[in-house]
Amino acid sequence: MTKETAIKLFESRQVRSLWDSEKEKWFFSITDIIEVLTETDRPRKYWSDLKSKLKKEGSELSEKIGQLKMAAEFLIPNHDDK
Repeated sequence: MTKETAIKLFESRQVRSLWDSEKEKWFFSITDIIEVLTETDRPRKYWSDLKSKLKKEGSELSEKIGQLKMAAEFLIPNHDDK
């Protein structure tokens, strides 16, 4: 696993992340973060509802961004460890 496609752990939950070396910034999967923080089993639905609510309240959200794929490797637990 490389730094560019590393998985971060938050409260023992996996959060996909991506390092952009040109911009020197980390990007994180919003649905993974929502799932961890809200403990919902439908993070995409939660994010969709939240975006709708923010738009109604006057927040400026980009109209051009749909759903983006996030390249990240998942950690696979080693069940051989005893």
